[in-house]
Amino acid sequence: MSITADTVKQLRERTGAGMMECKKALVETGGDLDAAAELMRKQGLAKADKKAARIAAEGVIAIERSADGLAAAMVEVNCETDFVAREQDFRAFSKAVAHRAVADRPRTVDALLQAKLDGSETVEERRRALVAKIGENIGVRRFAVLAAPQHLGAYTHGTRIGALVAVKGGDAQFAHDLAMHVAASNPKYLSQGEVPAEVIAKEREILTEQAQKEGQKDGKGGGKPPEIIAKMVEGRLRKSLGEITLLGQPFVKDPDMTVEKLLKGAGAQVVAFERFEVGAGIEKKQEDFVAEVMAQVKGSSGPAKH
Repeated sequence: MSITADTVKQLRERTGAGMMECKKALVETGGDLDAAAELMRKQGLAKADKKAARIAAEGVIAIERSADGLAAAMVEVNCETDFVAREQDFRAFSKAVAHRAVADRPRTVDALLQAKLDGSETVEERRRALVAKIGENIGVRRFAVLAAPQHLGAYTHGTRIGALVAVKGGDAQFAHDLAMHVAASNPKYLSQGEVPAEVIAKEREILTEQAQKEGQKDGKGGGKPPEIIAKMVEGRLRKSLGEITLLGQPFVKDPDMTVEKLLKGAGAQVVAFERFEVGAGIEKKQEDFVAEVMAQVKGSSGPAKH
């Protein structure tokens, strides 16, 4: 059985065990991550169950520009609690990783982890040192590097949401406003032409079923004619696709105008965009929150310091 490097990495993060022990456990359990973690706990190869179950779903989004301002890197660096996310060493590390990403423009996270920081120390070595110092699971989850032909818009909402937009035409403020829009409205695609066919087909299927049920509820027996339903579905589909595409969305600073019309008026074009939100797609278990609160209670129950 082929065990991927990503699966081994996930198991290492969960258990704190070595790479070979993780790979062996995954082979024995047929690649089942949960079963492998349980097996390693039984064998005494993993950390305590309480530690192994902790998920790094907090963190920050950091953005660093290139010297000419036409490129920028955005990284998501995770930790377990929002307390650490506010810690200065953690934020300095995140900023350093973003700076390295825009300077080196690596292709993968693994390549970024091997990049050098301040001489001989790699990103991975600095990460491990920070874990030892802070005592939480810390990880560089993802990054993106965008280069713009004319203007590069960058925006962070606090430290939890970040957006980059590469623009041809317009000016620097225009690009910044577009980045702010992307951060706020979270488009999934640039235009309707970029929406995958299977996504459109699934949405059409759902809308068709909804329209047919509406027709059956109007009390007229056979419901609406197929051609009427088809027109309803296509109209709703256009609206639905507009909501998930950057060009189809109402501009946040002027909801009466779509981003597409805004761009045409400015003679500009969005070449690419990226949006990160801390913890998006990471399942944070409830027990993590409970443990977090209990840690606060215990930390504040000691004798007062003067």
